[in-house]
Amino acid sequence: MKYYSTNHTAPLASLHEAVVKGLAPDRGLYMPEHIKKLPKDFFENIDKLSFQEIAYKVADAFFGEDIKADDLKRIVYDTLAFDCPIKEVEQNIYSLELFHGPTLAFKDVGARFMARMLQYFIREEGTKNVNVLVATSGDTGSAVANGFLGVEGIHVYVLYPKGKVSKIQESQFTTLGQNITAIEVDGVFDDCQALVKQAFMDDELNKHMKLTSANSINVARFLPQAFYYFYAYAQLKRIGKEHGYVICVPSGNFGNITAAIFG
Repeated sequence: MKYYSTNHTAPLASLHEAVVKGLAPDRGLYMPEHIKKLPKDFFENIDKLSFQEIAYKVADAFFGEDIKADDLKRIVYDTLAFDCPIKEVEQNIYSLELFHGPTLAFKDVGARFMARMLQYFIREEGTKNVNVLVATSGDTGSAVANGFLGVEGIHVYVLYPKGKVSKIQESQFTTLGQNITAIEVDGVFDDCQALVKQAFMDDELNKHMKLTSANSINVARFLPQAFYYFYAYAQLKRIGKEHGYVICVPSGNFGNITAAIFG
């Protein structure tokens, strides 16, 4: 499958290129040209499948053309080592609990998946030093740091605004060591994000360092978030609530709601 830039001036890229580059050369986001249609029987039997089984079927539609089946299954099952249950809040209102991952954030799903996919590709190409840049206001940094912790060949730099991150989240990415480096920025989140984007556009820097991003601009981070929307539908179907529902998605930079659209 090929990936196009949303600014439409960069050449098409493979999944490998889109994941490793993160941002397209024309500063657009990489999006899939097409997605394989899921079969009718998948939806008919989705309520009988586990979270991991559902996620693997969806991942195959997104990424199956570019990653061997056994490797993709391993990535999915290793990513989803926790549940995302729906719980009834009141009559006909349900909440999808996305805080059961290691850092208590919904971003654990996308961050863990991306870490494993990026590792797969750098091993495939024999690259030894990939630098992941991520700007955070809290949950992204902790989820990405935890997802990449100890991954060989990858070093993560987390940029976060001074005094504007909760103590718990700050501790989750400043105390890990190993291949995780936290950088405190005297500014706000937008300043951190601007520094990350500036780094990607710096030709001289990119000649000396292999850079990629773990923010929601990376297709390997936002697409896997669709997994839990399919799983939510499966859980609703189990209790006979699969028709006429509305999903409300809290979203910051729109990565989460974009994944819902793909779902």
